[in-house]
Amino acid sequence: MSETFVLVHGAWHGGWAWQPVAARLRAAGHRVLAPTSPGLAVDDDPRDVTLADCVGALVAYVERLNLSDVTVVAHSWGGYVIGGAERRLAKRLKQVVFYSAFVPQAGESLTDTVEPELRAAFDELSRASDNNTVSLPFELFASDFMQDANESAARMAHGLLRPQPYRTFMDAPTADMTPTGVDVPSAYVLAAEDRSLAPGEYGWVPRFPERLGVPVIRTPGSHESLFTRPEELSRTLLDLVSLANSA
Repeated sequence: MSETFVLVHGAWHGGWAWQPVAARLRAAGHRVLAPTSPGLAVDDDPRDVTLADCVGALVAYVERLNLSDVTVVAHSWGGYVIGGAERRLAKRLKQVVFYSAFVPQAGESLTDTVEPELRAAFDELSRASDNNTVSLPFELFASDFMQDANESAARMAHGLLRPQPYRTFMDAPTADMTPTGVDVPSAYVLAAEDRSLAPGEYGWVPRFPERLGVPVIRTPGSHESLFTRPEELSRTLLDLVSLANSA
């Protein structure tokens, strides 16, 4: 049975980041789409892009293509994007998979959810930019986001990243921009070696899967396992679709 996947990228990334996973899902016979959020394409102006802009763009994309019975997979910051869009797209969705992703709640911006030291670093980086964006330093990316790759691979991936519009981190979602109370099945997948957020109070687990009321499903690799372990991640996603179809 052919499925429709919409893959939502994380901060600094674009739809291109899903290519290793998308290729494997397509090889298994599925339709796979991976849009890029406003402000993150090569020629985009990121200065005034808001979280609501990114949410609205995803809703418009799904509606324009008249997609239905969709499995959405959201990586990292992409949890804010699908969290904001889920209520508006609910009738078109089969399930939403949060993959090492933030699960938004009303009134809490992404900068509210990370360690104070990381927020301070983001603030400093945005002030140093001339367009209110945050660039991800290579040292942080290589040590905490893609530590399971060699340096040349990490540099290649990092070289494709774009500065993130900072408002998309600072904007706090309203109640209608969260998945709370939306009748769409959810799953939470965690990259087992993910250390982009420190364990404990500010870690990915248990707080984000608890917001969804679902168990954690672990897949091998770092936060960037969509690059470093695409075979295993693809298999995890296909298993989740099979479970949804048998439910």
